[in-house]
Amino acid sequence: MKIGLEIHRQIESHKLFCKCPSVLREDKPEFSIKRVLRAVSSELREEDLVAKHEMEKQRYAVYEGYDSTCLVELDESPPEHLNQEALMAVLEVAQLLHCEILDELFVMRKQVLDYSNTSGFQRTVLVARNGYVEVKGKKISINTLCLEEDAARKIMEHKDHVVYRLDRLGIPLIEITTKPEMTSALEAKEVAAYLGMVLKSTGKFKSGLGTIRQDVNVSVEGGSRVEIKGVQDLRSMDKIIEGEAQRQLQIVREKGKMKEEVRMVQEDLSTKFLRPMPGAARMYVETDVPVFKISKELLKNIKKPVLLSEKVQELEKKYQLHTEIAKELVEEHLALFEELVLKFHHPELIAKTLVLTLRDLKSRLHLSVEKLRKQDFEEVFSYVTKGNIDQDAVPHVLSDKLRGNFDLKKYEKVNEKDLEFFVRNLIKEKGSLNDGALMGIIMKEYQGKVNGKKVMEILKKVRG
Repeated sequence: MKIGLEIHRQIESHKLFCKCPSVLREDKPEFSIKRVLRAVSSELREEDLVAKHEMEKQRYAVYEGYDSTCLVELDESPPEHLNQEALMAVLEVAQLLHCEILDELFVMRKQVLDYSNTSGFQRTVLVARNGYVEVKGKKISINTLCLEEDAARKIMEHKDHVVYRLDRLGIPLIEITTKPEMTSALEAKEVAAYLGMVLKSTGKFKSGLGTIRQDVNVSVEGGSRVEIKGVQDLRSMDKIIEGEAQRQLQIVREKGKMKEEVRMVQEDLSTKFLRPMPGAARMYVETDVPVFKISKELLKNIKKPVLLSEKVQELEKKYQLHTEIAKELVEEHLALFEELVLKFHHPELIAKTLVLTLRDLKSRLHLSVEKLRKQDFEEVFSYVTKGNIDQDAVPHVLSDKLRGNFDLKKYEKVNEKDLEFFVRNLIKEKGSLNDGALMGIIMKEYQGKVNGKKVMEILKKVRG
């Protein structure tokens, strides 16, 4: 099996060829227009196979827009200058992926005939090539690195027409393509995860559902290349690839050959035919945008960020944190963690609070942990530092804060003699229970007012 990846991710910036904001809207559209696809012969009197396939469907498109979309999205005005902020983000990634950056950038038109672009093509710029990543000791070649515009957002599909929204059209994307050098579904998944980590390391790319799209090219021995669209969830990538490989093997066994084609992922992770594989001659120069030259001065101004994987290793070593905790801190809470540790110390407590405690409050108690602000954490850890509350009380305090019934007096530390008196009486009553069971009773009784380590010391002391 041979596998190649195409990773697309939205850049955190305004649109690629105009100043319209890269924001998706859910309010009612302000206007709509209708367009019909019409295929024509090329200068060589040849018909495009994909264009013919789409035209035979006899469908039209309706495009919905807002005041935050302009004539560029409607293909009624020429594109403006290339978005420099988006370009710098791609150049940063090019350096991280060891790519050869081109000295002149040409904007190209790539034919797209599914109505997702009002113009019938997608503008794309080849920025760099011939790079690599190293994952688990194996080098995987990066074929190309492109800057391109995202397609319109599909809202609804009917038998005779499809409805798109223009708010997504033109949002800048990075496209990373690898060579087909992965030989297992798991390896492809690991490479995709690594590339995602690289993009996140820059802090210049959007995150969340719909901002990342992964296409996977799969072929088996004796078969042909199949491009799978719509592999959005990294967790299911290996299952999709394995299922597609089995499908191809069955075709090869039964028919001996198969055609190259583009397929779409279904809800059950199987794939279905989408369209024929586009021909190679579907890209030509965009004459409305000037050539952009990459100078040495421009490249000198690009700061190469520290990879998130390196930050994880740094946290593990510096604070003796578990790998998974360090990884989640880096991905979700790094700035807050570093700020709190600098101010209050207690790195292990702060790390576990931001990762394990918040996860528990959300999953077990169904509390909206996203409502907690930096000031809330600062207040809680200041109580710990001053000795007002015990470390074990932190989850209870945060829980009370989210419920709106926090009272510091509730968490005043228990006198050690009073605690020992309670423990002695408990052992007299329920001495047959093991230490773990007794610990559970004591901790429940005092709910965050006592330290678990101290309780265990008293238990062992009383038991003799």
